[in-house]
Amino acid sequence: MLRKAVSFLKRDFYVFSSYKLSLLLNLLTILASITTFFFISKLIGKGAETYLKEFGGDYFSFVLIGLAFGGYLSAGLNSFSQLISYEQSEGTLEILLLSPTKISTILILGSLGNFLFTSLRILAYLFLGWLIFGFSLGKINLIASLIILILSIISFSSLGVISASFILVFKRADPLTWLLSGLSKLLGGVYYPVKIMPSLLQRLSFLLPITYSLRALRKSIILGASLKEVIPELTALSLFCLVLLPLSILSFKLALKVAKKKGSLLYS
Repeated sequence: MLRKAVSFLKRDFYVFSSYKLSLLLNLLTILASITTFFFISKLIGKGAETYLKEFGGDYFSFVLIGLAFGGYLSAGLNSFSQLISYEQSEGTLEILLLSPTKISTILILGSLGNFLFTSLRILAYLFLGWLIFGFSLGKINLIASLIILILSIISFSSLGVISASFILVFKRADPLTWLLSGLSKLLGGVYYPVKIMPSLLQRLSFLLPITYSLRALRKSIILGASLKEVIPELTALSLFCLVLLPLSILSFKLALKVAKKKGSLLYS
């Protein structure tokens, strides 16, 4: 397993490192995004304290966590479908599926590079936020944050596998990623707290795992909340994992069966 993981990571590293200008542009984009929201936070001033009291009252800290860790949602939703599309376009998908390696292992190892790159982006957000704009990590509860992240990644990735099932059967048609990504940015509390939205939209936001993920992460990172203090969010994320993980496995197996029957694994 370790040897296979290293092989996938080597391949992804060669691909990422071959686009050096892209890496620089990514870093500049992160800096520009942080700077934009820093000045927006100055414009808002203390006017947002009423809505952000449970997260420490500072809008810049609030939105920085949303910008940074919202990247895991994108990675979870896109990594597996991108892997399927890439292997299909290269004509190597069927070879991978015929190998002794389980399909679940292929999906997990094939997406490691994307999640690693996303983790580096998150570290860049937090480091630049701290270095240039005074974002504080002094109260962070590392254990609580890591457990929240694990549950978040599992739930996001489960949605991503379901999305990859669409790619496997319908090729380029993937409405699920577009819908979930849009709804999560609109309703999940990435840029503003959920409580400022109308009650109907607030109820809809509770159907999205990112709502609980960002809420718990903000408490554990900004305020140093313990696991006990984020039990409601952990419970919700655990339920998402229990429902979505087996559903994603089932959907992918069905999609694979349909694709094999149609003989469409060789083309994209």
